[in-house]
Amino acid sequence: MQTIVGVKYPTAKKVYYFDPNGIQFRVGDNVIVETARGLEYGQIVIANREVADNEVKHELKPVLRLANAKDEAQAVRLAGMREDALKIAAQKAEKHKLKLKFVDCVYTFDGKKVLLYFTAEGRVDFRELVKDLASSLHARIELCQLHERDDIKMRGALAPCGRPCCCHQFLSDFEKVTIKMAKVQGLSLSPTKISGMCGKLMCCLKYESDYYMEVAKQMPKVKSHVVTPDGEGVVDSLDMLRKEVLVRIAHDDSVEYKRFPLNELKGYESVDVDDGEDDTDVLPDEE
Repeated sequence: MQTIVGVKYPTAKKVYYFDPNGIQFRVGDNVIVETARGLEYGQIVIANREVADNEVKHELKPVLRLANAKDEAQAVRLAGMREDALKIAAQKAEKHKLKLKFVDCVYTFDGKKVLLYFTAEGRVDFRELVKDLASSLHARIELCQLHERDDIKMRGALAPCGRPCCCHQFLSDFEKVTIKMAKVQGLSLSPTKISGMCGKLMCCLKYESDYYMEVAKQMPKVKSHVVTPDGEGVVDSLDMLRKEVLVRIAHDDSVEYKRFPLNELKGYESVDVDDGEDDTDVLPDEE
């Protein structure tokens, strides 16, 4: 077991573990921590607690101290410099005729380094731009190109459901989402129905996937023959939430559609969801 605290930076959603360094912290405390980029200012979101060793992926860096009044003033000053840096970066990119869009800017706590995040189509030669920015911002410059998902995660947007995108609101990491998840849930495979604002499959397809995968193994295949209390029929559709099956039963001079609880059906082969096909996050029109 290791004792950790969880720290979140002002511009990040992810929570990082740090060694409390013998200090007892409370949620909401502002702290100064040591990172690979140098000193950073963050807030305690998980107070001192013990976690299993396998939850800690790397050697923990220490929390140096509680933030003091001088640190708070520096954090406010850096936040104010962010917008100016983004404006200057956009002007310099236009000057160098580079087709890129700056999304965010992060200063290291000592103000000596600026990380500028941007999106662009393809690779960009920004060597001359970096020199120009270093001269204008009086700091070391690091440019980081974002992909579609990272762009939306950082800037935020409204998802098709009308709520803020999950990645921006609360998800700390992206999990693998596949077309198979949409198929098993019986969703339309139209890209406009299952893709998020980033153009990739929606993260929320993962949320209930385990339930649907488990129930699907118990359900009969669509168009397969089943034995019902009213006789033999053909499966028309599945309702996995209610665990019901709509069956088409042919009579001598008519056809009847009737719903049956799953436990009333016999003589069928279950849906196979472990065939390994469609295990990709590529949308149908991108294949």
